[in-house]
Amino acid sequence: MAEEATVIFQPAGNRGKVKIGETLLAASRQLGGDLESLCGGNKVCGKCKVRIEAGVFDKFGLTSSQAHASPWLEEEGAFISPGEREQGYRLACCAQVTGDILLFVPEEARAGKQVVSKEARSLDFKLDPAVKLYYVEMPPPAPEDPLGDLDRLYQALQREYGLAELSIDIHALQDLGDLLRRGDWKVTVSLWMEREVLRVRPGRHEHHYGMAIDLGTTTLAGYLCDLSNGEVVATASQMNPQCKYGEDIMSRVSYAINHSDGLAKMHHEIVGGINQLMTAAVEEVEREPGGIAGADSARTLSLDDIEDLVVVGNTVMHHVLLGLNPRHVAVSPFTPALQHSLDLKARRLGLRLNPAVYLHTLPLEAGFVGADNVGVLLAERPHEQDRMQLIIDIGTNGELVLGNRQGLACTSCATGPALEGAQITHGMRAAPGAIERIRIYPGEHRVDYKVVGKDAWRSHSRPQDMQVKGICGSGVLDLLAELYRGGIIDKSGAFAEDLESPRYRQDPETQMGEFVIAWAPETSIDKDIVVTQKDIRQIQLAKSALYSGCKLLLKHMGNPVIEEIKICGAFGVHVDKEQALIMGLFPDIALERIKAVGNAAGDGARLALLDHKLRQEAQRVASQVTYVELSGHPDFQEEFLGAIEIPHASDPFPHLKGLVPPEILEQT
Repeated sequence: MAEEATVIFQPAGNRGKVKIGETLLAASRQLGGDLESLCGGNKVCGKCKVRIEAGVFDKFGLTSSQAHASPWLEEEGAFISPGEREQGYRLACCAQVTGDILLFVPEEARAGKQVVSKEARSLDFKLDPAVKLYYVEMPPPAPEDPLGDLDRLYQALQREYGLAELSIDIHALQDLGDLLRRGDWKVTVSLWMEREVLRVRPGRHEHHYGMAIDLGTTTLAGYLCDLSNGEVVATASQMNPQCKYGEDIMSRVSYAINHSDGLAKMHHEIVGGINQLMTAAVEEVEREPGGIAGADSARTLSLDDIEDLVVVGNTVMHHVLLGLNPRHVAVSPFTPALQHSLDLKARRLGLRLNPAVYLHTLPLEAGFVGADNVGVLLAERPHEQDRMQLIIDIGTNGELVLGNRQGLACTSCATGPALEGAQITHGMRAAPGAIERIRIYPGEHRVDYKVVGKDAWRSHSRPQDMQVKGICGSGVLDLLAELYRGGIIDKSGAFAEDLESPRYRQDPETQMGEFVIAWAPETSIDKDIVVTQKDIRQIQLAKSALYSGCKLLLKHMGNPVIEEIKICGAFGVHVDKEQALIMGLFPDIALERIKAVGNAAGDGARLALLDHKLRQEAQRVASQVTYVELSGHPDFQEEFLGAIEIPHASDPFPHLKGLVPPEILEQT
């Protein structure tokens, strides 16, 4: 029996040999099949639906058949209709390769390039980086003065700047002699924490660079900064390459636990992602008119010019980057391998930049509340405010901080990936073709929407120009609020009993109610984009988890009045605060007190890059935040059930008056 089989992914054309017994999803990962997998192969999202083509394909020299895949699994029936099954559709995470297969990957299953919004905002900071430049001139060696090259450099630094007890990285030492002589004994020294020589450059240089990186579960964002003036000279962002192992962090923990090489694979992916991010940032600078600040026009910036690196991320991303198994974070009492900040040589992780450079990770708080949340604290500084602030970082793992200068409490809640488009029938990432904004007009139930990558709304476009593929996170948030405000669903989330609309119908196979958002002629997948009753429940579960976290933090802090809510991350850029309040994503508050603050985690990493003293403050503040664990909280179930309803079963929402029709808001 053959040990390998050929698998071909169409229309991309990726092909190759895979071991018999591998899933089609694993084959996609190996061969670059561009296949979506939001749950990481756990058989719960249905996004990896593919069609096995049957027949003899002379062009490829193979015969493909549905019989060349393992038997049908019960889990597939939740996502594949009987008609689709007859056509050869399978879930790639379920079907194993038993022979040669040619697959067609439908448009909705293709992992398109995500649009990432993590631009740098203006920050107030004191410029005091960990790496500083020192220009020195020294006399060359002579028969009467044969002092060694390194000692001569140390002597000059002590004489000019009072710097003593210095050391040097071995990579900087290996090139030192040649560089001193090339510069005629006039050099610029890059010194880390005023004690270690990282780099020596011939002549006088005024500029050097560092990079702050935010390792998000879904996206990576990097900010290349000029350490001589604090300017952001380039930003870069991309999808986290680990997404192939699961959209949420628990999927990735499971992958690390269930595969002997799982941690190594994910570590390799995240290191490769950071290397790509740094390269993209450097190349962006090279494309800028005028090039690099203070640089010769013939010179280009290289990875060797990055002399400091600060990284933040949630606890699992932090552990995987460092090669630490996250298995213990996933079980009570959710203990991380370490909580303290860390400085280590970036080269030890395989990062391709100046080999002498240090990587600094901010500290973790507790459980799943990681260094990214500490970055948020540095950027927003609630510990210095009198106002009671609730800071929300919405994602697959929602992170919350509540408090002021009197004290802070934090928690994390498993919102799941529904708010980012996963587990939704036509959910997807924020890629071209994704609906990002939705408006439903009461009465007539006319739907208007905006698509990622297009400026005009549907109402100002031709149907065939929309090319809709699915609905992304910001559209999902709009959806629940608009369905509720329009009377299409009641406060329980069920479709209204007396609903009459040309867009409402029942699926003939599942008998489940569904509402059409975009008709087939408006799409690129040749079928209607709908939201089903099951989808609505998934969104309710996600928003309930977040709201419950807010309520339990409030209880822990003695039920103070929230004076300001800040929304962080990509949702902080794209979320419509009115829609978020209507759906009951967080407790009632005046709209003007809700503020979007963008990528605050990345901002905090940038602050720690530009002012090294903030690294000490980060350690201090992180150690003072009280962590509230939700999973075993005696009130969690009650709060969760109450928050399922829209906006809430019992909590008042007076600020929705005028935003939601009275008959909708006051329904019982």
